[in-house]
Amino acid sequence: MKSKTILLVEDDPKDVELTLIALEEYKLGNQVIVAQNGAVALDYLYRRGEFSDHPEGHPVVVLLDLKMPKVNGLEVLRQVKDDSDLKHIPIVVLTSSREEQDIIESYNLGVNAYVVKPVAFQRFLEVVRQLGLFWILTNEVPK
Repeated sequence: MKSKTILLVEDDPKDVELTLIALEEYKLGNQVIVAQNGAVALDYLYRRGEFSDHPEGHPVVVLLDLKMPKVNGLEVLRQVKDDSDLKHIPIVVLTSSREEQDIIESYNLGVNAYVVKPVAFQRFLEVVRQLGLFWILTNEVPK
């Protein structure tokens, strides 16, 4: 059976916690790898450093924040979509940025969806639940 791993790239511990709570409703919370910044996310995707021995295979979706230390989300997106082995991984930007330039740049780089994090707690949970249902349970990705 194909892995249903989600890579959550998020530096805000509160947003990580809320995302995991929302995904747990559909029993998807235990399948989330959390990367606190873009550098860790790239290490995971390229199986480097602490992830050098993790099993082969890609996450079914990457939930990617843009504003992060070390390597920002746009650079992660650029590197993934430029890599022939990784470019088919769906990437959903999940960010607080409504900046038009971030939205345009994300789509120019090949993002699959751009979602602004709702401020209200219940709305945030609902948005993440919907993302989980679609990208994990509904969407088909290449084998």
